[in-house]
Amino acid sequence: MRSRFARRGIYWLPNLFTLASLFSGFYAIVQAMNGRFETAAMAIFVAMVLDGLDGRIARLTRTQSAFGAELDSLSDMVSFGVAPALVVYVWALQDFAGMQTVAWLGPWLTTKLGWIAAFIYCACAALRLARFNTTLEIADKRFFQGLPSPAAACLVAGLVWALNEYQISGKDVKWLAWALTVFAGVTMVSNLKFYSGKDINLRKSVPFSALVAIAFGITALFTASSTLPEMLFLLFACYGASGYAIWLYEKLTRRAAGGREPPAAPGA
Repeated sequence: MRSRFARRGIYWLPNLFTLASLFSGFYAIVQAMNGRFETAAMAIFVAMVLDGLDGRIARLTRTQSAFGAELDSLSDMVSFGVAPALVVYVWALQDFAGMQTVAWLGPWLTTKLGWIAAFIYCACAALRLARFNTTLEIADKRFFQGLPSPAAACLVAGLVWALNEYQISGKDVKWLAWALTVFAGVTMVSNLKFYSGKDINLRKSVPFSALVAIAFGITALFTASSTLPEMLFLLFACYGASGYAIWLYEKLTRRAAGGREPPAAPGA
């Protein structure tokens, strides 16, 4: 007797985009192993775009399914968890041995600093995805709890891509890469709030000035295409810092209100 899954089948269109995102993450790993770090970083950005499309296509065509949700989580773990960790490890974090600044840690720990940072990032990505899946029904749709894994992956990959544009070797900035990798990992599992943009209604009318600002933004993006890696890195760096800015703003607001919690927004 055929199983219920076999009778229902799967929706191929959104899952095709999910598999393409998975392939991009796998491709990034292969390119990093071959020393093509710029290509590896670009593949992670492509994976982010494809990951954003699969869910929207599923909702647009009404082809959401539990199978698609599970496949998306597994794809995200590879593309935004394993791939960025391995790319930055091969690029900059392979060996801290011989550095006088960490000699006091001893030879054993010194040689392990790189993969410790990479594993922290990878483990935090897994924990972030697991928490997201288990709190999806009760979470505030306006905000993500913790830095989203695609944004964290693009933050790490953006550093690799931007510095490769200036022919800067990963070994020359290994401490920067180490700190950013740990920062991205820890921020993923934090309780900080990051704006999701899910409350934006594209059917709602906007002021004319907003359209002018969008036009100028698109123009600036195309005219500055030669500095695209730097712009993308700065964009995701600002987004990564936005959660801390929101936390600080809310803390100062509560302090100004005498320690009382600010009133909840309508519909919260």
